[in-house]
Amino acid sequence: MVNEERFSIATPNRPDCEVVVWAPESAPRAVIQIFHGMAEHIARYERVGRELAAMGYAVAGHNHRGHGPETPDDRLGYFYEKDGWRKIVEDGHAVSEALRERYPGVPLILLGHSMGSFMARDYITRYPGEPDALILSGTGWYPPALCVLGRAVGRASPPDMPATRVNNIAFAGNNKPFQPARTPFDWLSRNTTEVDRYIADPRCGFVFTGRGFYDLFTGLLGLTHVQELEHVPVDMPVCFISGDSDPVGQQSKGVLTVAQQFRSAGLRDVTVKLYPNARHELFNELNRDEVLADVSAWLDQAMRKL
Repeated sequence: MVNEERFSIATPNRPDCEVVVWAPESAPRAVIQIFHGMAEHIARYERVGRELAAMGYAVAGHNHRGHGPETPDDRLGYFYEKDGWRKIVEDGHAVSEALRERYPGVPLILLGHSMGSFMARDYITRYPGEPDALILSGTGWYPPALCVLGRAVGRASPPDMPATRVNNIAFAGNNKPFQPARTPFDWLSRNTTEVDRYIADPRCGFVFTGRGFYDLFTGLLGLTHVQELEHVPVDMPVCFISGDSDPVGQQSKGVLTVAQQFRSAGLRDVTVKLYPNARHELFNELNRDEVLADVSAWLDQAMRKL
């Protein structure tokens, strides 16, 4: 039996951040906190949340600012007026603190997907020693020059309007490997049903605002400062999962680059799992059962070390 609960907290930047939890009836083995990706929302993770809860984990997450059904149409893809990237990471940390208070004495494991993986990578340098373990899904590596360009075009765009020009720079090439493409979002998954669900969801696939893109590329630029990883505890278990056809991970090259950066910073427990032919959203892929089984096995191993 899996229970779904919701509660609200005040973060340093938001008075009413709603958190959803999928929890087992018994005391959880650990808490898995999800950072969802760009232009989607936490409800898309209900299935994986319930499946992991059935394995004994409490799984929780929130909608980042500028996402989810609580966000007005004219604020989709807009974080904050100033320091948006730092503030959405702070929001995530405030949720972590609330979860530690709610479930004291058990490990907290952070699972970040896509933009959420970039947030998670920033988080572990801002809050050394937190979380206890890390899963990065659909991550990638973006060089400084590209990040600087993205910030500049975002800054030059209307701050509170969809920035189509920046969106084209950021995503125009994602579908090229999958031509002839059935939809503009074929790069998300080989599972056409899941792609169609994404397209039909009014809170998915929207274009970020100019300010939102500026903040996103600010965060990506910060991740190029790889020396910050030296603050991360060397014994923290880290798991990278990615489809080897995922354009966000540069068809595995970006994933392997980031994993090597973690190892070069001294982290000793870094696992990389690449799935042949899989695309960006592994938890919505044709082989999602295989992915979840592998994540479960990795969690079992990580829990023995925590």
